[in-house]
Amino acid sequence: MASVFLYHVVGDLTVGKPELVEFLETETVESAIRVIGEAAEGSIPIWKRRSHVGVIENSEMRQQRFVGILNSLDIVAFLARDECLVDQEKAMKTPVSEVVVPNNSLLREVDPATRLIDALEMMKNGLKRLLVPKSVVWKGMSKRFSILYNGKWLKNLDASSSSSNLGLNANRPSSSSTPTSSRNKFCCLSREDVIRFVIGCLGALAPLPLSSISSLGAINPNFSSIEASFPAIQVTQKLPQDTTAVAVVESTPDGLYKIIGEISACKLWKCDYLAAAWALANLSAGQFVMGVEDNVTLRSLPHFSVNSTAGENNNMANGGGVSNRPRKFSSRSMGFFSNPASPSFGASRSSMYRGRSAPLTCKVTSSLAAVMAQMLSHRATHVWVTEPESEDILVGVVSYADILAAVIKQPAPVIPSTTPAGEGYATEIQN
Repeated sequence: MASVFLYHVVGDLTVGKPELVEFLETETVESAIRVIGEAAEGSIPIWKRRSHVGVIENSEMRQQRFVGILNSLDIVAFLARDECLVDQEKAMKTPVSEVVVPNNSLLREVDPATRLIDALEMMKNGLKRLLVPKSVVWKGMSKRFSILYNGKWLKNLDASSSSSNLGLNANRPSSSSTPTSSRNKFCCLSREDVIRFVIGCLGALAPLPLSSISSLGAINPNFSSIEASFPAIQVTQKLPQDTTAVAVVESTPDGLYKIIGEISACKLWKCDYLAAAWALANLSAGQFVMGVEDNVTLRSLPHFSVNSTAGENNNMANGGGVSNRPRKFSSRSMGFFSNPASPSFGASRSSMYRGRSAPLTCKVTSSLAAVMAQMLSHRATHVWVTEPESEDILVGVVSYADILAAVIKQPAPVIPSTTPAGEGYATEIQN
């Protein structure tokens, strides 16, 4: 574990972060779609309205007001219900309290002086957001709260402030030094923010960033999947709790899984929600991720009113209303093609459908730094892991939590192994 996590604090990550604007549970699904389009990880925290305006809240009261985190997959699954497909306008006006899955353990308020290592531990164990007070005192002086900065003891620490006080009392509330006017101002840190900080400290983490994800134990073999031939709607019916990504796979004769796509919150982040909802309710999982040709007429292909373009000018994602121009569903309406404006497509299935719907993958031999760079460049919450000899044989997934667990794990002692290289590798992948 690198010392950079011991000598940095949560406040170091809040510089420049905007103030949190609470999204209330009484807001509509249509409003949520607009906000999610600009949110980290394609999801937003949902809050209950304050019962007593003007009363200073403590952290416990604020925690009780937090409902859960709403993502784009939750919304598409809701809009795919039969009653929502019948009356889409009513569905878009539904309050998000009827859509979000209540779980107030996904967010926690922490003090700016909380050690970064403690924040990483919390996020590794399932926390998705950190609520951090934004105080005038903290602004512009975050380095003051780090015991070490650039490898040297800070010279501007007060003589009365000992390093033991800073280290042992890292979780002690510091709101007493915060003016009353800023006590209710917060910013929200996501796991993406933390990973961005980590990737900026690769030098301090050496040689860990260049190690393979398999050697670090960062591959999670327990992933959610659905057969391509199954109805896509089964994703919403059989999802384990707090799963935001499902691999769409085809079984091979030897019992392996070939990944052809995924149904996830990050893939549906800025899609046409109404078109995606219809597809989820009516198509197979394979058709959902691969798309449907414009010139193919399916038995129940609808002529419903949806916003005109999803890939370039998604009106719904930008808060616009529903267009009155009827058109058929196609993969382009969901933003699944890499070149939506192209009038022609290739003849083969692979060249025709492999666009934005292609899953983000890496190999078991990929380095931790490469996987982190993939996730951040695509703003994805996960990367699917394939065999080194094949680009589509799925063996696991790497998520934010897996990366955080890898970077803070104590390095194992180097013990000479007498096990043949092939056997040791196979055992590691199974574990």
